[in-house]
Amino acid sequence: QVTLVESGGGLVQAGGSLRLSCASSGRTTSRSTMGWFRQAPGKEREFVACISWASVRTSYADSVKGRFTISRDNAKNTVYLQMNSLKPEDTAVYYCAADSNYFGARGIEYDYWGQGTQVTVSS
Repeated sequence: QVTLVESGGGLVQAGGSLRLSCASSGRTTSRSTMGWFRQAPGKEREFVACISWASVRTSYADSVKGRFTISRDNAKNTVYLQMNSLKPEDTAVYYCAADSNYFGARGIEYDYWGQGTQVTVSS
């Protein structure tokens, strides 16, 4: 069993930055793909970014390319999402996810999920 706990969310003005963290515990996730997803009120959950277990591959949604950066520190069992140039449309609950066999944007493929952290971007 894997437990994922997100942190770092908050309220920020448009153009600002936040860094989200996702700490994992339980069974190691050092060999797992780690992903970030988000869900805005009234909308479906959408893919944000993912990173392979050795950080060799990353993938981003078009809406965040060039603004967000995903990274991981396997020694700390933590994955990060650096979010720059934030826009009001980035407002959502951000979720961390992990899967040992899949790399990509399909949320249904991820086995483990955190509880989420709220990010609110004011205009």
